[in-house]
Amino acid sequence: MTITSLPHGGILINRLTESTELLASKANRRVVTVDRWTQSDIECIAIGAFSPLTGFLGETDYETVVDNMRLQNGIIWPLPVTLAVDEAAYGDVRIGEEVLLADEDGTMIALMTVESIYKPDKRREALHVFRTSDANHPGVKKLFEKPDLYLGGPISVQKRLIPALFAETYYTPAETREVFKKKGWKSIVGFQTRNPVHRAHEYIQKTALEIVDGLFLNPLMGETKADDVPAAVRMESYQALLAQYYPQDRVFLGSFPAAMRYAGPREAVFHALVRKNYGCTHFIVGRDHAGVGDYYGTYDAQHIFSEFLPGELGIELLFFEHSFYCTVCQGMATSKTCPHPGEKHVTLSGTKVREMLKEGITPPPEFSRPEVAKILIQGMAERKGAKL
Repeated sequence: MTITSLPHGGILINRLTESTELLASKANRRVVTVDRWTQSDIECIAIGAFSPLTGFLGETDYETVVDNMRLQNGIIWPLPVTLAVDEAAYGDVRIGEEVLLADEDGTMIALMTVESIYKPDKRREALHVFRTSDANHPGVKKLFEKPDLYLGGPISVQKRLIPALFAETYYTPAETREVFKKKGWKSIVGFQTRNPVHRAHEYIQKTALEIVDGLFLNPLMGETKADDVPAAVRMESYQALLAQYYPQDRVFLGSFPAAMRYAGPREAVFHALVRKNYGCTHFIVGRDHAGVGDYYGTYDAQHIFSEFLPGELGIELLFFEHSFYCTVCQGMATSKTCPHPGEKHVTLSGTKVREMLKEGITPPPEFSRPEVAKILIQGMAERKGAKL
């Protein structure tokens, strides 16, 4: 496989502008208020994380992405990135019109030139992208709740979406590439997570570190399901874990501002391409990557990569099986290396772990580092208290 440092599509997109006049006047422009999900897409487009996208997909690109996981020009792109607007309010928008995109507080974020106006077949999109049209799937639910008119076109962004908490971890792909260069890393493995890092994740990350120069821990910090661990709590747990158990000169932590789609296999491809844009040469794909419930097979997110030609993605994939602590081996292992039966393995479901943390019970150290568990228990308690 040919691995290069080039971003996806060959050029790192930058849609950020320093012009203070871009959003200054809205007298003759419509204003579209966008939700947090769309704001995070705007951020990712602007900084080049979604290269080669320069804006929201037009109809032709949308159709080819939904059907074939490719843009019209043939470049691989597995997920539709779209702007949905209310038809009653914006049905008379015209091609070539410039619209302002604002957050829910009315702050102007971006300027978009409308190049495409279309109505999607949402059920078809759901079946292709999520492999289900079941509205209980969080990604499908979000899709069906969106308005029924899509606007496509390039954007220019003046205001970046950087939260007050952990702002120091928000880097553009151009910045991470420069960091890797200064560190002298020629091979970098990316790791995507929306969950706390437990011993199983730590094991596969460190296994990958044996063959590359550095690890880019790039947790998703955008919108997730309501029952997922809050981003601020997760970030604190990542920092504690890296400080105690990882070589400081071989790991770099940076936030990924995107929202979670829960699209399983297609999102695994998406996550790999995004990390390629950030400068990674390798990407870890474990079990049930970007999955939710029972909608995807355990290793479907690995199997999907066989649909592409060798080297076509431009990033090397590292596939790992489910890992666990074996009480006989007295260490972390997978079924590839451990001969002992399941009753000798320390494994816990995500649901069980959440229940334990909510009750203030620390999971066994073979499953989670005590420092991580302590932060998660405290975070759960504060969240529970806030709801009372």
